[in-house]
Amino acid sequence: MAPAEPRVTIVVLTHDRRDEVLRTVGGLSALPDRVRLCVVDNGSRDGTADALRAAFPDLHVIEAGGNLGAAGRNLGVQWTRTPYVAFCDDDTCWQPHSLDLAADLLDRHPDIAVLCAQVRVRAEERPDPACERMARSPLPSRGLPGKALLGFLAGAAVMRACAFLETGGYHPAFFIGAEEALMALDFAAAGWRMVYCPRIVTRHQPSPRRDTPLRRRLLARNEIWTAWLRLPLAEAGRETLRILSGLRGTDRLAVAVSALGGLRWIPGQRRVVPPRVLAMRRTLARGMEAGGSPVPPPGRRSAPSSRER
Repeated sequence: MAPAEPRVTIVVLTHDRRDEVLRTVGGLSALPDRVRLCVVDNGSRDGTADALRAAFPDLHVIEAGGNLGAAGRNLGVQWTRTPYVAFCDDDTCWQPHSLDLAADLLDRHPDIAVLCAQVRVRAEERPDPACERMARSPLPSRGLPGKALLGFLAGAAVMRACAFLETGGYHPAFFIGAEEALMALDFAAAGWRMVYCPRIVTRHQPSPRRDTPLRRRLLARNEIWTAWLRLPLAEAGRETLRILSGLRGTDRLAVAVSALGGLRWIPGQRRVVPPRVLAMRRTLARGMEAGGSPVPPPGRRSAPSSRER
């Protein structure tokens, strides 16, 4: 009997982390799961693409031609021909049988767009704090294979490819940092479900190569942009003040100036989410105030997102 066709494509995003991505692809290539695999190289200058092709001759490598940030993932999804896509950073690795299980669950639940995995950190395999929050989500979850969410972790998600493409993928202007918040609102507005499924596991070995101050500013700017793109005006204004008030002097000024750059294009792309999605945000906000928050509603991130590229 011929082996079953893969249902999942793994899309790995990398930038200037040759050694890390070689290790990650080695681990992914050894998975027993039925998957296809591609790497999107976001304009690396360290020979990443050539090193990958030399080490893994059958690997599909997409060279983005520059650093597109999170939008580099769009190229991987456009290439895939499987119904589902699993996203992976160059410092994370899916664990055996997780992706076959994810495909089974998505087959059985056609209303789910995203399954967010449990992330185990470093050799000690402690759960990422974001996962502990997701496990306490107060959103109605009856009939789902885990807790319902209004957000996910970009580098630890298995998605329905058609849902990803329907939303247009990751917004190129956001670059990196809370980039999944806008997509999460669009999924919810379209009636898709997002679910935390701890039986699906990825491991994270954080790379030491990070630009933390830049990421902090981009994350705050993108939170503001998401608010103005999808929330009612009054709520978007409150979110903006909340985000800016949580920043220190130089960061606050830099984020405010950067966010103002969105005035050129946000009005033409603004689509307020329906009342039921706003009600979900309020439910999550009440959970935060009670001290038992899951992943915060889009615009209130405290959990780690995808890694710097």
